[in-house]
Amino acid sequence: MAKPNIPQGTRDFGPEVVRKRQYIFNTIKSVFELYGFQPLETPAMENLDTLMGKYGEEGDKLIFKILNNGLDNPAKHQQAKEDFEKVLQGKNTKGITERALKYDLTIPFARYVAMNHGQLTFPFKRYQVQPVWRADRPQKGRYREFYQCDADVVGSNSLINEVEFVNIYHQAFIKLGLTNYDLRINSRKILSALSELCGGADKMTDITIAIDKLDKIGLDKVKEELSQRGLNGDQISIIENYLNINGSNEEKLTQIKTLLANSGTGKKGIEEIEYVLTSSTQNSNPQTVNLSIDFTLARGLNYYTGIIFEAKAPAEVKIGSIGGGGRYDDLTGLFGVPNVPGAGISFGVDRIYDVLEELKLFPETVAQGTKALFFNLGLEESKTAFRLLQQVRQEGIAAEIFHEQAKMDKQFKYAEKKNIPYVVIIGSKEIEEKICAVKDLQKGEQQKIPFEELATFLSK
Repeated sequence: MAKPNIPQGTRDFGPEVVRKRQYIFNTIKSVFELYGFQPLETPAMENLDTLMGKYGEEGDKLIFKILNNGLDNPAKHQQAKEDFEKVLQGKNTKGITERALKYDLTIPFARYVAMNHGQLTFPFKRYQVQPVWRADRPQKGRYREFYQCDADVVGSNSLINEVEFVNIYHQAFIKLGLTNYDLRINSRKILSALSELCGGADKMTDITIAIDKLDKIGLDKVKEELSQRGLNGDQISIIENYLNINGSNEEKLTQIKTLLANSGTGKKGIEEIEYVLTSSTQNSNPQTVNLSIDFTLARGLNYYTGIIFEAKAPAEVKIGSIGGGGRYDDLTGLFGVPNVPGAGISFGVDRIYDVLEELKLFPETVAQGTKALFFNLGLEESKTAFRLLQQVRQEGIAAEIFHEQAKMDKQFKYAEKKNIPYVVIIGSKEIEEKICAVKDLQKGEQQKIPFEELATFLSK
């Protein structure tokens, strides 16, 4: 019999890990709720034509397609073979696959808005916490199945939304203990202006896909790729000057204003960055936001049109991006509902988990479930223990009773292995005196607590 295993790039989560993940989810959700976002869920799979062509050339390759049912039908064998040949040539055919696992939460959200726009109140602000799937090569911090936490607002052109996204990132990261997070900002309008400077808007996709790889492959390889994509030496030189812009936020703005001095699109992008930067740093709380301009930030997804963000882990953790997003003013236009502006951000929860684990930032109590274990010392004793156990549970305190009568040593070991902080011991003597012997396993201290005071004691 084959040894049981799971697909590469996926993971099982045991109780301790799930509790830590829930701590992250709940922290981020609480910030979303503070800013007026409402919860939404969409199916695990979408129609293939909903997803294809929305993520750019690289993204489309990472979409997990689902085979149709009934391909084993003998009557369909010949057609299935012909359809598979088309798939191997890079074409999609509904005879083989019509559905796919969702790649992210943004496109399904746009599809939802397009389907329901007549019933929604705009601006419509939603958050969504669900798994997504990518046929990527698994490595540290990169999985084929992972959760995203998204917040999006549609039906508003206001840059107040981008300012709020900066503060949502800030508050969530501060609550999680990531005080030295790194949040970067750029504008697709600036990248569009750069493309115009390099020969035209049709160069935009080629330039952004190459620039987006800068962190991974370095400047020389980016220049090589730009050359392969048809850019000449002068154009590559302009892009190199652009990528070499550095210094403080103010110094970067001065340099970009010089480079894009003759571009109306570029000026608009610069103005938007200045507004978000000024508004975010003036109104942040409880400390200044860690927001920096990064003109190398491209976010290689085709649908972004304005301000874009990327959140990075503290420098001491080599794990890269832990969130990102931006403005996508005509995303619903892809589904026949034009002119619905939108903007959104995403948290990479799986990577955030790895960062908190590496930096030991999870609260000590986060993985704790049961607070008290009631010992089972016999039939009559367990009846009394169970009655008190139910009273404790009524007060919202997680507690359990050992499943059978056993030696105290065995029950102590069970409590220790499950990290249960208290054990409650009720023998015949305790029943007679109507008291419990309660032992704090962390401190090694034991004290007598009257039955009627037990719930109050354990709730501290």
